[in-house]
Amino acid sequence: MFKNLVSMFVLMFAAATAAVAETPCDGLASLKLRNATVTSATEVPKGPYLPSGLPADAAANPKIQTPAYCRVALLLTPTADSHVEVELWMPARESWNGKYQAVGGGGWVGSFNVNGMLNALQQGYATSSTDTGHKGPEAAFAVGHPEKLVDFAYRAVHEMTEKSKAIMTAFYGRGPRFSYWNGCSTGGRQGLMEAVRYPEDFDGIISGAPANNQFQLGAWRINLDTTIRKDPRRIVPRSKMLMLNRAVLAACDTLDGIKDGLLSDPTKCHFDPATLLCRDADSDGCLTASQVETVKLLYAPVTKRGGELIYPGLVPGGEADWPISAFAGAPDPGAIDLGIFRYVAHEDPRWDWHTFDLERDTALALEKGGYVEVTDPDLSAFKSRGGKLLMYHGWNDGGTGGAISPLNSVNYYSSVLAKMGPRQDDWLRLFMVPGMDHCGGGPGPNQFAALTALENWRERGEAPNHITAYHVNIDRVDISRPLCPYPQVAVYKGAGNTNDAANFVCKTQ
Repeated sequence: MFKNLVSMFVLMFAAATAAVAETPCDGLASLKLRNATVTSATEVPKGPYLPSGLPADAAANPKIQTPAYCRVALLLTPTADSHVEVELWMPARESWNGKYQAVGGGGWVGSFNVNGMLNALQQGYATSSTDTGHKGPEAAFAVGHPEKLVDFAYRAVHEMTEKSKAIMTAFYGRGPRFSYWNGCSTGGRQGLMEAVRYPEDFDGIISGAPANNQFQLGAWRINLDTTIRKDPRRIVPRSKMLMLNRAVLAACDTLDGIKDGLLSDPTKCHFDPATLLCRDADSDGCLTASQVETVKLLYAPVTKRGGELIYPGLVPGGEADWPISAFAGAPDPGAIDLGIFRYVAHEDPRWDWHTFDLERDTALALEKGGYVEVTDPDLSAFKSRGGKLLMYHGWNDGGTGGAISPLNSVNYYSSVLAKMGPRQDDWLRLFMVPGMDHCGGGPGPNQFAALTALENWRERGEAPNHITAYHVNIDRVDISRPLCPYPQVAVYKGAGNTNDAANFVCKTQ
């Protein structure tokens, strides 16, 4: 009897303590956090989404509905020169799913990923995003501010994650049951960085099309960019890129057994652009000699003089979306790549891209800010604590202005297996997506529930042997296809609609 009474009082005390620990939303403004300040904490009622900074009576977007949530703005100052802004959105207690989903950025970031946060919030997650310590999409912030570059590289995301969890604990009276990272491009790099540097932050990570070796990627792109700009004859008009893509598909589309405008494994397509060389006058149906060289540059890896790989080239199949013709109208290379060499490598806003030297400037960028990259294949600490890493990349990813070679993801995935052993599919899987462009889009099945697959894997032990992806045309699904763990591909069973995922099976060929 006495033991039962003691147990009852212990439970009552625990419940009372938990209730006291739940801080109301407006009370979070006075929360004390190390190297962080809560600049605002506001209860937002259920209804249309109202962008931050607008008055309460401003017109909201009626198409975007949100549940009631607590909107917290944070300023993080891990160093004297840091100014990292964060937004944390927490659903009302009764609608919280008990989980945390942090979302990544793109390019040089410089803003919040509001769309990613809205998606997470509408699904019941507490969610946060960071500007990584600066405003705007360019890298000018890095000149004379090495700590700000460190914030961008890795510190901002880690600090955001720690502080978000602390605030969630104060608000809900407990921390999240599971924490997930969801990012593509720079967000994919951020996810891999977390797995390497801070393996305790997340239980599962989605890393899409990761720009994990961002400076070497920038070297490949700006080398292509400057080479073409120095000789306008190398520019390939869009009409010719479309013609090139039609020729590639005519040669390789049926290598996977069906004709559907998609290459299931573009590495098996060995198309020679020289077959399109103009034999007589230039026309939209052929490539000039200079244009053939441009296409070869797109497919080719860029290497050091001794042959060491800097960055892989693109694969056949996505040429229709490679914006090479854009070089004709833009005065400078893309801001992402220009920023690497102008603001990080040379620390000079007046640096002239005409002077770019592939090997010298790549080495200089890595010397000044190599910690931005994450190429370490040792993810054993993340694995040992039960972490799951789901990578994906579209085979049609390519071109300039932020796009990333799909072979880069294959190379990183392969480096992990080389380091940690060939059988790692109990915690690591890569899904290559036929016909998908950079982080989505393209003619292939480009919409899929990666987070659901990751959660089922981490929380229920259900490994994703395939993920069904869809291509939506206006308001109807016109293609569904299973995405397979690399190196498997979706193989047609030989009967049934080729646009139906049920008629495919994942196999290694």
